[in-house]
Amino acid sequence: MDWGMNNRLSRIIKPDTGRALILPIDHGYFMGPTRKLEDPWETVEPLLPYSDGLMLTRGILRFSISPGSDVPIVLRVSGGSSILKEDLSQETITTSIFEAVRLNASALALSIFVGAPHEHESLANLADLVNDAEEYGIPVLAVTAVGKELEKRDARYLALCCRIAAELGARFVKTYYCEGFERVVEGCPVPVLIAGGPKMDTELDALQTTYDALQEGAVGVVMGRNIWQNEHAVAMIRAVRAVIHEDMTAKEAHDLYNQLKAGE
Repeated sequence: MDWGMNNRLSRIIKPDTGRALILPIDHGYFMGPTRKLEDPWETVEPLLPYSDGLMLTRGILRFSISPGSDVPIVLRVSGGSSILKEDLSQETITTSIFEAVRLNASALALSIFVGAPHEHESLANLADLVNDAEEYGIPVLAVTAVGKELEKRDARYLALCCRIAAELGARFVKTYYCEGFERVVEGCPVPVLIAGGPKMDTELDALQTTYDALQEGAVGVVMGRNIWQNEHAVAMIRAVRAVIHEDMTAKEAHDLYNQLKAGE
C-alpha cells in the first residue's frame, strides 16, 4: 500500500486501536429531508470532535460543512434513485474522481446491490470507481446495500456481498450486523464496519450491537440515526466511541451516556 493510500485510511481507521467511528449524514441523497438533518451543520458540528470520519454527499459538504473542519471526509459518490422507487438498486456514479480530489476526500463510498435487479451495474460501478480511485491513492468503502429488503440481512448473504466487494478492490466494507457475524468477517480480507441501521428502541441496544460486532471482528461502525436523532447526541456519540476506542462494555458505555446526559 502506497503512502497516500495508507495515510488516508489511517486517518479514518485509527492506528492505535485499529478501529473507527464514521458518522454518516448522506441519507438525503435518496430519502430527502431527514429528521435532525434539516440543517446538517447545526446537527453535526458538536459531534465532529468525536468522529473519525464524516460520510456525506458533495452537495452537503459544499453547502453545509465548514471548510475549517479537519474530520476526514468519506464522500458518497453513488446515487440516482429515490425512496419513491420500489427498487433502489438502479444507481450510478454521481461524482467524478477529479471532484473528489478537489474536495479533499479521504475515502469514497459507493453502494452495491447484490442479488437485486441492477446487481451488475452496481458491481461494475464499484470496479470503475476502484480503478479511478487507486490512481489517486484514495480508498473505496463499499456499502453492501439491500434496499428495502431487510430480510436479506443474514450471514450467508452478507458474507457473499462483502467478499465480492473485496474481490473488486474495495479497501474496506460497510455491512449489517447479523447473527453469525463472525462468518462475514472471516470471509472478507479487508476491514469490515457495521451500519448503525434504523433508530433502535434504546441506547443500550445500539451500544450492545456495537460491542457485539467488535467482539466478532468488526473494526467499527458507520452510525448515524442512532446518534444524531438522539436527544442527547453528544452523550451518545461519546458512549459509542468509548465502546470502539476504549474497550468499554455496552453497560459501561450506557452508564457513561447517562452520566453525560445528566451533566448537560
